[in-house]
Amino acid sequence: MEVLQRDDLKRGGFAGLRETRLVMDRRVYGSRAEAGSWDGIGNFVYLADARFLPKGETRMHSHKEIDVISVMVEGRIAHEGSLEHGQEMGNHDVQAQRAGGEGFSHNEINPNDTENRMIQLWVLPERAGEPAGYKLYSPKEGGMTRVYGGSTDQDETLDSQTLIDIGLLAVGNSVRIEGPFLAYVTRGSGRLNDETVGDGDLVRGENLEFNAVEPTQLIVVHTDQPN
Repeated sequence: MEVLQRDDLKRGGFAGLRETRLVMDRRVYGSRAEAGSWDGIGNFVYLADARFLPKGETRMHSHKEIDVISVMVEGRIAHEGSLEHGQEMGNHDVQAQRAGGEGFSHNEINPNDTENRMIQLWVLPERAGEPAGYKLYSPKEGGMTRVYGGSTDQDETLDSQTLIDIGLLAVGNSVRIEGPFLAYVTRGSGRLNDETVGDGDLVRGENLEFNAVEPTQLIVVHTDQPN
């Protein structure tokens, strides 16, 4: 098992936010991947831990042939764009946007006078030319919620063999996932495969077993099949 600590990496950003990029997969970024960042798993290729400045925004920009999953840790986001314009996200909400071949444009805005925090993940599509799509989730307390991935015969999530689960865990809650995984702790702490991990730790390993010792928010990326 390996652990990458966010605060050991370069802090950058653009427009109205400051971020640390922990995953910049070489399949996409090649030599442009930042020093110390990791490759992903399955079709997962990017993870950034961002804080928006008060009233900060990303500014309107476009994507094609990428799935963009945004996870709120603290604060709110006002969403503008070609998909679900006017939607808002609060603490712990998650939005998943599929660009597909159609593409989408969006601007994420911090409407408050204090900083917020949002994690953004990118996943490559398994099929080119898909229509654009949007999903919004409020993960349940005390367990894990699937926010991305699954078979093509369901519509609760954007389909993919790459899976993303969000945990809002109370003290004593446990999580077990078989196979290779990447897990990112964004609040609290716990014991992951017998090692203590906390906020800002990205963990790579095989067969996850996590036990929360504090109220914890946990992002786990894994796959339906061996990587």
